[in-house]
Amino acid sequence: MSEPSPYIETGSLADGRQVLYFNTAPDAGHASFADKRDLGERAAAGQLRYDPLRDEWIAVSAGRNARPQLPVACPLCPSEGDELTEIPAPEYEVAVFENRFPSFGGTVTEEGAPASETGGPGLEIAVPATGRCEVVCFSSEHESSFVDLPPERVELVLRALAQRTAELSARGDVAQVFPFENRGVEIGVTLHHPHGQIYGYPFVTPQTRSHLEAAVRHKETTGRNLFGDILASEQAGPRVIASNDHWTAFVPYAARWPFEVHLYPNERFADLAELPDEYIASLAPLYLEVLRRFDGAFPEGRMPYMAGWHQAPVNEHRDLAWLRLEIVSTRRAAGKVKFLASSESVMGGFVNDLGPEKAAEILRDAL
Repeated sequence: MSEPSPYIETGSLADGRQVLYFNTAPDAGHASFADKRDLGERAAAGQLRYDPLRDEWIAVSAGRNARPQLPVACPLCPSEGDELTEIPAPEYEVAVFENRFPSFGGTVTEEGAPASETGGPGLEIAVPATGRCEVVCFSSEHESSFVDLPPERVELVLRALAQRTAELSARGDVAQVFPFENRGVEIGVTLHHPHGQIYGYPFVTPQTRSHLEAAVRHKETTGRNLFGDILASEQAGPRVIASNDHWTAFVPYAARWPFEVHLYPNERFADLAELPDEYIASLAPLYLEVLRRFDGAFPEGRMPYMAGWHQAPVNEHRDLAWLRLEIVSTRRAAGKVKFLASSESVMGGFVNDLGPEKAAEILRDAL
């Protein structure tokens, strides 16, 4: 029987950033450990620049260039002796803290709107990069990975993401909450410690806007929910790789990536904060199964991947959006990686080198 909610302890880091410890038992005492580092001033988040051609906001954050990359002393391990890290406690289950090198997190006014900023002439429009960036550490074990976690820890991670989704959604400067994880040097990971991130975007992302615009058109044409129709179609098709009473994992019909799996709850929820306990409990083992299938696809084992949660925007189309997890990999064959070259990167025209049906077959056979 899973806990209905985690036990949360709140602490502070040396530069004033917040750190949260999510525990399965009360009174763990993690927040009592002080951050003994001298970090100086907090890094600035930068600005948002508007691209009128794409109708998109671009975050410009030069300060992120100073973030650590594969250091000898991991900043996500617990602090021990003279090795002082982003986690002051000597051990933890799940820890969440504000990113020291954020893409978003600028100044907001008392009304909750971005502070004004002078742009350049004509079409050059810029505002501070408001919002929030957080790091989520899944385990204090440096050599672990998400797939190595027991189901109970995955549940705790999911409950932490749900709590953060609810809290960030209540801010005046967050329009959409995006929890995600990257694994593998092929993806560009700079720290191997098992962790993910949460972006509290101050705008609705282009991908989400596109999905919801399609959902609106589908609703107007058919009277049905587009995501529900996609789920029903895939459940009846040949690309389902895993399922249980509450979730279905499938390779989509028009997958962009060599390996791409979507995990849908069998009922509609707008975001993680809306998930009932039984959906969280049943997702944990299925999520781990999908990752094991990824890792078993090829002899070299650990498959690089990107995993991200599609959630409803805070204030738009929450009656249409359908919470879902997307896991994709750039690996297209044993020892081979798909690079996003000119067609994908410049024109947005994806070419799938493997084929969705073949990818589903490989993943079904992987275990």
